[in-house]
Amino acid sequence: MKKVTEFPIILTTLNARYMHSAFGLRYLYANLGDLQGSATINEFTIQQRPIDIAEILLEQQPKIIGFGVYIWNVTEITKTVELLKQISPKTVIVLGGPEVSHLPDKPAVVDLVDYVVMGAAEKSFGELCQLILSGNKPLNRVIQSDELPLDQLKLPYQFYNDDDIKNRLMYVEASRGCPFKCEFCLSSLDKTAKPFELGVFLDEMDKLYQRGARNFKFIDRTFNLKVRSSIAILEFFLARMTDDLYLHFEVVPDNLPDALKSVIAKFPENALQFEIGVQTFDTDIQALISRKQNNTKTCENLRWLKENTYAYIHADLIFGLPSDTLENFSKSFDQLIGLKPHEIQLGILKRLRGVPLNRHNDAYQLRYNPNPPYNILSTRDIDFTTMQQVNRFARFWDMIANSGRFKNTLPLMLQDAPFDCFMQLSNDLYQAAGSSWKISQQRLFVLLFECIKNTGNVDEAVLFAAMSADYQRTAEKASFEILMNKNNKVARIGVANKRQRQMLQ
Repeated sequence: MKKVTEFPIILTTLNARYMHSAFGLRYLYANLGDLQGSATINEFTIQQRPIDIAEILLEQQPKIIGFGVYIWNVTEITKTVELLKQISPKTVIVLGGPEVSHLPDKPAVVDLVDYVVMGAAEKSFGELCQLILSGNKPLNRVIQSDELPLDQLKLPYQFYNDDDIKNRLMYVEASRGCPFKCEFCLSSLDKTAKPFELGVFLDEMDKLYQRGARNFKFIDRTFNLKVRSSIAILEFFLARMTDDLYLHFEVVPDNLPDALKSVIAKFPENALQFEIGVQTFDTDIQALISRKQNNTKTCENLRWLKENTYAYIHADLIFGLPSDTLENFSKSFDQLIGLKPHEIQLGILKRLRGVPLNRHNDAYQLRYNPNPPYNILSTRDIDFTTMQQVNRFARFWDMIANSGRFKNTLPLMLQDAPFDCFMQLSNDLYQAAGSSWKISQQRLFVLLFECIKNTGNVDEAVLFAAMSADYQRTAEKASFEILMNKNNKVARIGVANKRQRQMLQ
């Protein structure tokens, strides 16, 4: 029998993947004060069985278990809490996180637990634990947090352990909050963006770097809002550049002054990723949802980044915003395609608890899935069938365009009207496959060839050459011709001429 260490307080959550780390739990742990020695952090993933999670938690005989609840893990946490309360009803369970911070709008799990801490909980969670462990349990089940000034927060970076540094993303933040009021985003509830003291923050980054951290994901909503600080942070990492250093930033698309551009241009390939939320180019929708965005500058900056830097550009669009239509959304998509970002994330609108966008639910008949992740099902202007088609479009887009496996074939699919062309391809693939899930790479190549060929828009020899080049590049020099013959999907058409193949590789 293995020896189990007892901890009165367990901080836990279920991450979407093992490579993710629970940044919020480390903040809570860092600010527990005298209780820190009585606490531990246990991280799981949503792929693990709730009964196994419950066993691991309870074998440590905790008095308090605190869960971080998010849109992606609320279902699994609910199942885990149900088990915990059946097995050990005296164990006090506390919930925190954005999914439970906007009561009375709440998920069902709230009614199963002892306490809910709403908002930033670095101070209030520790205070609640002190009261519970001293036998003075608060009568009020809901605790509204008082947010600490940033200069009073204990920073959490030392609580990334060696395994985290080796195998996980290092989530970091140089600032908190956002000054913008985009109604689909929880950050619209913030009053402004507040920076951490820059020197202290960079000292912490240096400690992580010296310990071997090389994969930094900044969670700042507006990294390039205060340009002087952005430049200082970029120069800090530029001075420590290695082949394996990788930085991820979320940037405001229309704020890229020359001083910032000059630093970005110095970074080598495979070092920077910029997540750029375009969301929509429609000015009427932008006004409706309180989004301030200069579309001209946004386009100029995206074009400049692509043409003058090695930064990897991940651009976001949202489908299902109030008053949007399929035809109108296609214009934003085609405009963004023309700017040639490396990746377009086609996001489907989700209902987040507490966001101002919910004020439009009745007027625009926004109908959401009642189950997580609360994706939009239909609107006044987009019916359910169309919404399902766009969901499949997004899935196939990830598999084909964002995967990077079809660099030679993708331009053949998107010749005149990219959105319309890919929508037709998506519908054809779905008819051929019967699903948009569990399609092997080999089967995807075969189906894709068949669907594109049947459109009659692409010369068959050109298509075969392009897909051969892509298949050889992604399948370790395997033969696309052999694959096609083996699957009996098309008649043998031979191999494209050598010159054409060399041009595509």
